[in-house]
Parts: sequence; structure tokens; C-alpha cells
Amino acid sequence: MSGIYLHIPFCKQACYYCNFHFSTSRQHQEEMVNCILQEMEYQRQYLAGETVETIYFGGGTPSLLSETQLEKLLNRLHALYPITAEAEITLEANPDDLSADRLKSLKAAGINRLSIGVQSFREEDLRWMNRAHDSQQAINCITHAQEAGFTNITIDLIYGGPTLSDEAWEANVKRAIALGIPHLSCYALTVEPGTALDHFIAKKKMEPTDPDKAALHFELLMQWLKEAGYEHYEISNFALPGWHSRHNSSYWQGKHYLGLGPSAHSFNGHSRQWNIANNALYMKSIQAGTVPFEIESLTTSMQFNEYIMTTLRTSAGCNLEWVAEKFGKDRVLHLLAHSQPFIAAGKMERAGEALRLTTAGRLFADGIAGELFI
Repeated sequence: MSGIYLHIPFCKQACYYCNFHFSTSRQHQEEMVNCILQEMEYQRQYLAGETVETIYFGGGTPSLLSETQLEKLLNRLHALYPITAEAEITLEANPDDLSADRLKSLKAAGINRLSIGVQSFREEDLRWMNRAHDSQQAINCITHAQEAGFTNITIDLIYGGPTLSDEAWEANVKRAIALGIPHLSCYALTVEPGTALDHFIAKKKMEPTDPDKAALHFELLMQWLKEAGYEHYEISNFALPGWHSRHNSSYWQGKHYLGLGPSAHSFNGHSRQWNIANNALYMKSIQAGTVPFEIESLTTSMQFNEYIMTTLRTSAGCNLEWVAEKFGKDRVLHLLAHSQPFIAAGKMERAGEALRLTTAGRLFADGIAGELFI
């Protein structure tokens, strides 16, 4: 089983913290859609022999696509790739794009999961982030989605920002719970190089982020969602039982996936490739008959390190039996030896053949993974 990701590189406006590839000019949106359709043809053998079980429209803001454009993309995917009847088909969307009528058309087109970029239910936070929607739209779009028959809904929330007190963060999380949202993706505000936020902080026009505040917000988040019955199945992801993201889980489980569109990544088990992150050059190359990508062959050590990085982020952790089978018993001994200090410190635990982070260890996931690398 495998997945397909489509990168739709357009947004209404630039959020201050965002470093994803996008353009606020939609002048060439139709041309871009046609190029992605063409890339589907060029890449149709990338997942040869595999059945597609998830499709994910990311970006950017895929909800800016017209119904006609979305249907063309989905119809061509179904024509070119073996897609299961029960495939999870996700569309990332901003609240201001999700009117009641728009939601009905999305459902009719075949979208069965929505990933809504709420970020906050508070006006002050949204203005500070330069989001295109307001707090009432954040609430209304969820209600409208549920009324349209969408049950598989996830929202994004951001914590650790200078406008967000501990009490305000609790109000945001409790609002999401009260709305009956089955899946939450929650991220600490990070300052990415080259973003508007990075520039504003350097010019002292905005406050720098506080890592201690972000750590506290994460600890509180884990506590509140556990009490509400959510499973913390990946560092940034929480779901009620039965509502895990199948597409994102495939990344963490090392399944193969094809990425379409500018900046999209693909993985086939032994190499990783990524398309050029430039709209004009991507379209020019596709129209000339070539997919513009770079490729990296993965050595055994790189595959091992990726396995550690991705699986440690999940509640399942690293499977030592699988490591022995794939990489050899020496790698198991390496993991056991290098994890011992973290186990002694209460940041990791061994449960049968699983080596995983504890709640305390999740605060240090990247650093611990790095210590276990080859």
C-alpha cells in the first residue's frame, strides 16, 4: 500500500511563520493544475505494483482549487493509479474557504477527510500570525463541515506564541474538544529562517519565541487531551480511537509515496527525490516533457537513521525485531546500548520488542533520536 501527495502552491496571503513553498499570485493556477496532471502521466510507474490507499492535497492552500480543478485531478488519479475504494482522501483547507455550499461540493467530489488550518480560535493570535480568517470563521467552518457530513476532520493548532497565555491555550484546546473534532495536529511556533517572523524578530518588531513556554504548553496539551480520551500517537498528533491519519501514518511507517507538484517529495524505500521548489521552473520543465527533481540514494545507515527518527516520534516506537531483520542484530545492540542512559533517566522505555519515548522523553524527541543514529 502507498500514498500520493499533491502540492498546491498557492495562498491568499503569507502567514508570518510559514516557510512552505507557495505563491500569493494565482495568475497561473490553471496552468499549474494542468502541469500536475501531466506529471501524473510521467510518474505513473513510480509506484508500479502498489495500490494507493491515501491521497493528500497539501500546500499552500488546496482549498483555493475550483471544483472543476479538483475533480480533474481526482479523476486523472483514479484513471492512472490503482486506488482502493476505501482510500482516505484529504484536503487541506483554510476556514475562510469552507462555506456550506463549498463543503457540499468537496464531499461530492470525493474528499472524505478535511485538514483545517485553524491555528487558533482567538482573534489576537490570528492577527499576529497574519491569517486570512477570523475567529468566528474558525468555529463556523467546523460546524458547517459536520453538517455537510464530514466526520473525519482534523485541525491544526499552534502554541507557544507571544500572544498566547497558558489560559488562552487551554481555552483553544478545550474549544476543539467541545466541537467534537476527532483529530488534532498541534505544533510549537518555530522561527524558520527567511520567514517574515524571522525578519520581524531580527528587527525587534516582534518578540522572540520562548522555548520554556512552548515546552509547558506541550506538557499541558498532553495532559488535557489524555484526559479527554485522545491518543497521543505521534509527537504532534492526537486522535480519538479509530481516527488516526492514515496518510501521515504511512510516512512514519516507512511506506512508499509519490509527490506531485513543485517542492513535493517522493520515497520508494531506497531513494528519496524532491521536485524543484519554483513554480515557473517546474511548469517550464513539465511542459518540456521532464520532471524537474533531485534524487538521493539512501545508504543502509541513512535508512536506519530515518527509521529511528520517524518511529521514535510515534507511540509504537522502534520495533527491535524489525531492526534485526532489516539492519542486523548489531544495530539492535547499538540501540540498546545508546538508549540505556535515556531509559535510566525516565525518557525512554522498553516494552517487549518496542523501544519508545515516555511522556517526559517526548519533549526531547529529536535530540534523543540523534543520539541513537549511526
